[in-house]
Amino acid sequence: MESSRSNEILTGAVQCFENLPEGAKFRLLPVDDPDVELWVPHDDVVAPEFSIVVPAMNEAITISTFVAWCRAGLEDAGVVGEILIIDSSSDNTPLLAVQCGARVLRTPKRGLGRAYIDSIPFVRGKYVIMGDADCTYDFRDLGGFVQAAREGREFVMGSRWKGYIEPGSMPPHHRYFGSPLTTRILNVVMSTKFSDIHCGMRLITTDALVRMRLQSQSWEYASEMILKSVHMRLRTSEVPVRFLKDPDGRESHLKRIGWTAPFQAGWISLRAMFVLGAEFFLVKPGVVLLAVGMAINILTAAGAVTVGPVTLSVFWKLVGVTLVVLGLQSFCMGQLARVLHDCDGRFTERLLDRYRYNRIVAVSVASTLGGVALALPLAVEYVRMGLALDNIGTKSFLALSGLVLVLAGFILFTSTLLIHAAASKLRQAEI
Repeated sequence: MESSRSNEILTGAVQCFENLPEGAKFRLLPVDDPDVELWVPHDDVVAPEFSIVVPAMNEAITISTFVAWCRAGLEDAGVVGEILIIDSSSDNTPLLAVQCGARVLRTPKRGLGRAYIDSIPFVRGKYVIMGDADCTYDFRDLGGFVQAAREGREFVMGSRWKGYIEPGSMPPHHRYFGSPLTTRILNVVMSTKFSDIHCGMRLITTDALVRMRLQSQSWEYASEMILKSVHMRLRTSEVPVRFLKDPDGRESHLKRIGWTAPFQAGWISLRAMFVLGAEFFLVKPGVVLLAVGMAINILTAAGAVTVGPVTLSVFWKLVGVTLVVLGLQSFCMGQLARVLHDCDGRFTERLLDRYRYNRIVAVSVASTLGGVALALPLAVEYVRMGLALDNIGTKSFLALSGLVLVLAGFILFTSTLLIHAAASKLRQAEI
């Protein structure tokens, strides 16, 4: 089987060169970035609808066959498309790619996610199809992605679990533990139903990719794309794909890094989920803590009460104060994080309408003054008794309730300042 795959790779490379016109050369187009070069093939397509955009680094073994597979996939799908290779190789990968009909964007070695960021100004198609140049994803079959795009999907994930996984193509700990676990975590965090979040073959509209404003420089770009697609409410679907073993003679980049590479990739992906999943980790827990804390404070507003077998004393009152502070702070910081992660501005506009500056300042002032009024009698008694209190009475409970209101007013006011400041900064950056 491996010998057959190797022969197929070699045959693809030979056919690519045999089909070249005699003396065929590529053109070097001028670009603004001095660190970047754009190589254009002799048979460059005009006005492509689809752009296959794939990073490559030292893929001389597979690149010719990969480009041939892409061209066959586009032809079979009946669409006009370009192949754009973002290359940072030290071997002859870029020369092979451009001679076989792909555009090549030569960039410094800056990470997988950064390669896609660098490619955006050079994408000409309405749709971008992503993947790997190692012939592990079968680009001869693009029909599912094209059909999903025709149906109006803005983000289409490939799924190896819904398609075909060639035996030996994926390490057991990745196939049966790492990938299913992180996929399940993301589905829980974002309330989604993806079956394979690590599949590298995917489609996105160029407009959505630009609005997404990717930041990730490395492997975590894949998780960032999925998380932002949810934040942006993109029309999403999955299509089955074929996942194949590395061709004979080629060693994957993960294997080149070492046995820890899959764990590094998994942790980087989890980190992206934690950072971008603010609603799950901050907003929702904050609401729960705030609700429980407020319930305790309301029940004990004027003194200890008994609820069934439990007596809610001043110690429960302190627990309630703590929960309110933690919950409100978590909720407000979660809203700030969502503003920072808002790709298209729609959530920010809704939040600013809800957190109108004058309204929240008025609420904050009223809450603070009300809290001071509740706490003042205890402060007066404390001074009157020579800076000492002999017992815990109604005034103590009211004072703690006042403390809640003072803290709530302060948190609301400062959080509103930060939310409006972040929104203003993001708007300036877009101008």
